[in-house]
Amino acid sequence: MTEQAKDAAKKLGGRGGKKGGRARAAALSTERRREIAQAAAEARWAKSPGTERTPRATHEGELHIPAGGNGAEELVIPCFVLDDGRRVLSRAGMISTLGMKGGSNPKQGYDRLTNFSRGKGISPHISEGLAALIQSPFQFRIPGGGMAFGFEAAALVDLCDAILEARAAGVLQTQQQHIARQAEVLVRGFSRVGIVALVDEATGYEAERRRGELHKILEAYIAKELLPWAKRFPDEFYTEMFRLLGWKSDPGSQKPVLVGKLTNNLVYERLPEGVLDELKRKNPVVKDGRRRHKHHQFLSVDIGHEHLGKHLAVVCALMRISPDFKTFVRQLDRAVPRYGKNYELPLDDLSSL
Repeated sequence: MTEQAKDAAKKLGGRGGKKGGRARAAALSTERRREIAQAAAEARWAKSPGTERTPRATHEGELHIPAGGNGAEELVIPCFVLDDGRRVLSRAGMISTLGMKGGSNPKQGYDRLTNFSRGKGISPHISEGLAALIQSPFQFRIPGGGMAFGFEAAALVDLCDAILEARAAGVLQTQQQHIARQAEVLVRGFSRVGIVALVDEATGYEAERRRGELHKILEAYIAKELLPWAKRFPDEFYTEMFRLLGWKSDPGSQKPVLVGKLTNNLVYERLPEGVLDELKRKNPVVKDGRRRHKHHQFLSVDIGHEHLGKHLAVVCALMRISPDFKTFVRQLDRAVPRYGKNYELPLDDLSSL
């Protein structure tokens, strides 16, 4: 995209308001409308398949928006952070959160959000920038390997503002009133969450809150006392590992230190973030690169061991269907991403193993 087009695209931004939609378009010159259309086209082309790498979500979670009184349930919105730093909501999540019936099917030329934003009542309250965003969602890869369409998170706030302005103007249809009610709940919820976040940041409590959340995770996963040794890793785990690496079939005869590193990467680094660091703290290396106990002896019975068992079942299943170690690790990365970054497997040079 040219610098001129970028500048034009920036000017498309802004929140839905009284100077939006048709009123603003009517005030633009023919040349200005042409410039805006060109910038929008270049932006769509820049994001079209094959012209650039598809962004990938490195983090995912859920926004829990308090719905206020009257016994209403809180709203839950799936959210993501992409590898380029953008905070993103999925299009399907936005449609569901706003209480719109039906979804979007681009293959059939049907997009619920686009159709809604073009409506006679709402369109004058939606800015050109917001309209362009709604009509051109970008595609990104979600954890696990699937694809989704989405928007930067601020677009939902802008859309809610536009919906509420349309309601205040009395131009929404009867069947759209519930959407306005959802928008009101969202805006009020964002305000509550936002003020709490600002106070936490200003007072320094944000870092303490994170430590508290980590403490809850560790309290659930880490046992208060060392548990007696019991076999937790099935023989298949090591047999399949050696098969995929082309090692001799006797796990006890080859590279025990490296086996430990591989086990950390394939298992413990894929437990909740912070668990492996706490295990290493409680079970430090004492001699010849070895640890006095097995990491799993420090996991809690009800949460830690149960999660470990389920994870090992997934690992072994992926090992069985994989023709080589590189394929197996790539499948595992898609199914269960790593939280820790302690030992990066040299997939491009497996001979080094």
